[in-house]
Amino acid sequence: MTMTADDLVAEARRTVDTITPADAHGFLILDVREHGELNSSGAIRDAIHIPRGLLEFKVDPRSDSAEAALARAHARGEQVNVLCASGGRAALAAATLTRMGYRAAVIEGGLKAWKAADLPVA
Repeated sequence: MTMTADDLVAEARRTVDTITPADAHGFLILDVREHGELNSSGAIRDAIHIPRGLLEFKVDPRSDSAEAALARAHARGEQVNVLCASGGRAALAAATLTRMGYRAAVIEGGLKAWKAADLPVA
């Protein structure tokens, strides 16, 4: 069976946990939006930014190019809260992180919900 992008996102959403923006605020956040989106829509202060297309290479804790904060979170079993614009890429990323041994959750509604909750954006 051939799957569409929507099928893959739906499958990922069924397999990952979710967290509200308010509950994620102040904890480890991984933003998987592209750099241009950060510039145009704003960024969450102290979030780690890794575009979705580079995720697997930057989160492998055995890799020399792994993001140090994520490797520490992996080692400690800390949850990584994943965000994108509205939730699709974050669901795919969280599912990948889970398969790679991380505890991961999708921030419900992405940056749109974050802003709607009046949480800070730089």
